[in-house]
Amino acid sequence: MRFLLILILAALVPGLVHAGERKEKKTVPPIAVVQVHPKAPLAYEKDIEPILKSKCQSCHNPTMKEGGLDMSTYDLLMKGGKKGKPILPGKSAESRLVHLAGRTAKPFMPPKDEEPLNPEELALIKLWIDQGAPPPSGMRERPAVVLGLLPAGIHPVRALALSPDNTLLAVGRANQVYLFDVRSGTLLRTLVNPKLTTGENKPVQAAHLAIVDSLAFSPDGKVLASGAFQEVNLWETATGTFRHQITGFADRVVALAFSPDGKWLATGGGAPTEDGEIKLFEVPSGKPAADIKNGHSDQVFGVCFSPDGTKLATCGADKFVKVFEVPSGKLLKTFEGHTHHVLDVGWKADGKLLASASADNSIKIWDYDKGEQVRSITGHTSQITRLLFIGKTPQIVTCSGDQTVR
Repeated sequence: MRFLLILILAALVPGLVHAGERKEKKTVPPIAVVQVHPKAPLAYEKDIEPILKSKCQSCHNPTMKEGGLDMSTYDLLMKGGKKGKPILPGKSAESRLVHLAGRTAKPFMPPKDEEPLNPEELALIKLWIDQGAPPPSGMRERPAVVLGLLPAGIHPVRALALSPDNTLLAVGRANQVYLFDVRSGTLLRTLVNPKLTTGENKPVQAAHLAIVDSLAFSPDGKVLASGAFQEVNLWETATGTFRHQITGFADRVVALAFSPDGKWLATGGGAPTEDGEIKLFEVPSGKPAADIKNGHSDQVFGVCFSPDGTKLATCGADKFVKVFEVPSGKLLKTFEGHTHHVLDVGWKADGKLLASASADNSIKIWDYDKGEQVRSITGHTSQITRLLFIGKTPQIVTCSGDQTVR
């Protein structure tokens, strides 16, 4: 009966059965090819990343990896997905990303029902690839540095840390780390990396080859982290045993902090005048957990977890204080107001206020929820290098290059 009805309709309405076959398919034209002539080499973070964020990352992110491709960071973009690497440095004509974004190959990127790249955006991506697809400025390759022994007579103390129970004092002097008993002042042990050698493979009895720039105890006091040039070491405080070394840093690691639950270790540093480095690692394994790209445009000097461990405050030579989500690394807040390098940052015990210390000789207090500065404190006559909220009180202790503690 149904077949008969279809035949009757076909007779009454000629062409009904084949209407779908005669329907014209809508073609999607390729993106026009244009030329761009920038005055300087393209920079990933300034010229390319904004395009990817607006046109590509909605489908290619840590949560939604279309085709197995995550484009949320440079490293993940270059790694590629199920179809291989989308970018071949120096070869835009052979790069899959150019063909998909240019709509000369399927599947189109972005999909045809979403806003495509405009000709200028596609041209910038093509040119960047032909220029070698260079990474963000803070990731550029540097010549390998071969460290030797420190010159005789070089013994600065750049780092101190007090254990949570106030019984141990860790001192970084030159490339050595010493543990002292606080009450008696007795030297308990000197930390030595048994695998440490110079560039000429000569054994060295020290914690690091380079000067120790940072120290931090875990909340339970059982682990000490020490930072130096391009590395962080983890130690057992009870025995002084070398546990693990973390590498892969661009320059000095000048800031360290453990999360309140001891689960994460945050590091801050980077090469001066280049993108600052902020990294998160799992404890005690030292496994990378997050690498916060483009957090600061210059060296990072301070890192500090919020009391609940869900946020990480950072500060640096770019004069900003920033707060990131842990462990995702998502930027939550930016605080601006200092006129010189910001050297340290700390949280009040209730997590509602932040304090920052600067080379502009001031301390600034910030209301986190409102994102506003609530007070500026002066009095030091030189840069303020460190600060600390005292217990659960609103009081702050500071030290300065003017050789005073307030």
